[in-house]
Amino acid sequence: MTEQKTPAKRENAAEQETPAKRKHAADQGRQAGPRTYPTALGASSLKTITLLGQDLAEDVMGHVGFGELAFWLATQRRPTPGEIRVFEAVLAALADHGFTPTAIVTRLTYLSAPDSVQGALAAGLLGGGSRFLGVTEDCGRFLADVLGEHPLPQDDAGWDALALETVRACREQRELIPGLGHHVHKDGDPRTPRLFGIAAEEGLYGPHLKLFAAIGRVHPQVLGRTLPLNGAGVCGAALADLGLPLELLRAFALLARTAGLIGQLAEELRRPVANDIFLSVDLNNRSIPPEPYSNGGL
Repeated sequence: MTEQKTPAKRENAAEQETPAKRKHAADQGRQAGPRTYPTALGASSLKTITLLGQDLAEDVMGHVGFGELAFWLATQRRPTPGEIRVFEAVLAALADHGFTPTAIVTRLTYLSAPDSVQGALAAGLLGGGSRFLGVTEDCGRFLADVLGEHPLPQDDAGWDALALETVRACREQRELIPGLGHHVHKDGDPRTPRLFGIAAEEGLYGPHLKLFAAIGRVHPQVLGRTLPLNGAGVCGAALADLGLPLELLRAFALLARTAGLIGQLAEELRRPVANDIFLSVDLNNRSIPPEPYSNGGL
């Protein structure tokens, strides 16, 4: 049984423990001082708002474009004009691709809850995963992992050799290469050569893009067929070459898609299709007998 402390015992325990604890707490309080939360981002005072060390009203508004600001916020350094051009080309490439699942779910959510535009946008963004939008991050990370394990080649032949080794390793391990293949643009994604060209024009054609291009050249030797390098993949390579955090590459894809989803909602207001999509499914479903799961759900 647990011993029940009498009032006297409780008092004796308090006398033994409290003085040391109180002194320790007092010492910590004197040493720590007021708690602070450092940030180089936004801060406000009575008459001013600062952002990244700049006066928001005087130095940023009307002077800094949104793409430049997004890059600046993520890196806390002001990008060069070339970096802005490549970064904004990526945002444009990923903004909208028509009636993708992310666009459809945004429209359907707005149909269900027109009082919650933020819910409709969030629903679309939550669909950014391994099949849509997430490939940007997956490809950037994949290329960075390969580059982190090998010295950088010095010429195209060296890049092709590294790419060939990489594709063969993926084939042996039965792993897919992020950014290789497209369900629509089977003969070539038009975004890919354009982004390669913009990066080259701005002197930002770095190792991630070089490796990705080499994979595009050599993979038929291993796979026995030619697959296109898709736009989401080349965007990941370009963002990685800009030095942006790999952990945030998907976030930039979502930033771009937010603009596209706003466009989807704006068009839904003028030319609604969400109700037709809903009714197409609702009025054309058919009842079938229950199919209980078995053998692990197969």
